Amino acid sequence: MSNYSILVVDDEADFRDIMIKKLHKRGLECEGAGDGDTALDMLNPNKHDVVLLDVKMPGKGGIQTLKEAKQKAPMTEVVMLTGHASVESGIDGIKHGAFDYLMKPMDVERLIEVLDAAYERKRTQMEKIELAQVKKHMAMPS
Repeated sequence: MSNYSILVVDDEADFRDIMIKKLHKRGLECEGAGDGDTALDMLNPNKHDVVLLDVKMPGKGGIQTLKEAKQKAPMTEVVMLTGHASVESGIDGIKHGAFDYLMKPMDVERLIEVLDAAYERKRTQMEKIELAQVKKHMAMPS
């Protein structure tokens, strides 16, 4: 899998820092945010391919952050994390555009699989858009 960029959003600083270190060791670019508002300020659709987003955070929660992130960067995939065994919050996240959701604590190998799949979906969608733009441009009369 090629190198891609992840924004890790979690209010638990220790968890966030550990995740960033583990993902860096896998050759992935990562940065972190401690809350939804900071994440939305940092989110750059040209930089971040995948957002790893905690559901339960003080202030702006994960679902609201997800909704706003998908408006700001619709092609950026979001993987939701929950430390609370709430299937409802995961389903709610999927309804609002999340790629997938995982329960904390999660196996790092499983996390990497999901992040890789999320990135692959983004990459494939971007290729389709670029191809459609090329076809449109080629079909235009000169």
